[in-house]
Order: sequence, then structure tokens, then C-alpha cells
Amino acid sequence: MRITKWQPYPDLVNMYDRLNRFFGEDFLDENARNISPSAWRPMTDIYETKESYVFKVELPGFKKEDIHVEFTGDTLILRGERKQEEETKNESCHRLERSYGMFERSFTIPKNIDAKKIDAALKDGILVLTIPKVEEARTKAIPISVK
Repeated sequence: MRITKWQPYPDLVNMYDRLNRFFGEDFLDENARNISPSAWRPMTDIYETKESYVFKVELPGFKKEDIHVEFTGDTLILRGERKQEEETKNESCHRLERSYGMFERSFTIPKNIDAKKIDAALKDGILVLTIPKVEEARTKAIPISVK
């Protein structure tokens, strides 16, 4: 084992980021539901295109059988569980950072979507949910006629 000098700054940045996520999602989210707190939450990117809302959820090591996605009313709910691997015997662990256990994330979705056409695809540990907008909700250019 090599001895290195402790550099506190990367650890402080990591702690600051975790505190921001913790307070931002758990205490400041006015749409939070009354569910038991999750042991961990997968990181999620959400963006909007002209045609749809897209969610990209980091779920490395998950199989599609380990993930449950449902849409009820105006709420998208993601659930899953990462089971802890068996401990290695006769080996000394130096650091364990991966999170295990159940998770649940819920998101309120605007009403202008077509729930029957929601698509979910899992590739390379990223779950991509594409939620198409209804045709009427898409922005359309209106031609101006000259009379």
C-alpha cells in the first residue's frame, strides 16, 4: 500500500454536492410524497425537446427486471433495488462507496403528454424514458397571410 498525503478539497466538494442534493430533493421539493426515505437515489437528467420530455437515469449494473416504472395521473414513479454483492472472503476492503438497497424517485409530469406512448429503454446502465407530448401541445408556427 502506498501512503499519500491527504487532500481534503475533493472530499469537501463531494460532501458539499451530497448536502445540496439531500436538502434540495428531500426538504425543498414541494412535490415530495410521504414515502420512507430511500437509501440512495440514482442520478437523473431531465430535458425537454419539441416532441417530448426525456429522462436519463443512471442505473449501472441493473437489469430490466430490477427496475419498475409506472405512470399514474401526472406522476412518473421509478423503483428498483440494488442488492449488495457477497463479501469477498480473506480480503481486506479499503473503501466501500457504492450504495445498495431500494430506491424510489417520483416526478410530476406536465399534463400535455401522451401517456400511452411512453418509451423506456435500458442501455449501458442508462435508463432513457421518452415521454411524448400530445400533438396539440407542440409549438406550431402560424403562417401570416397578406390580404
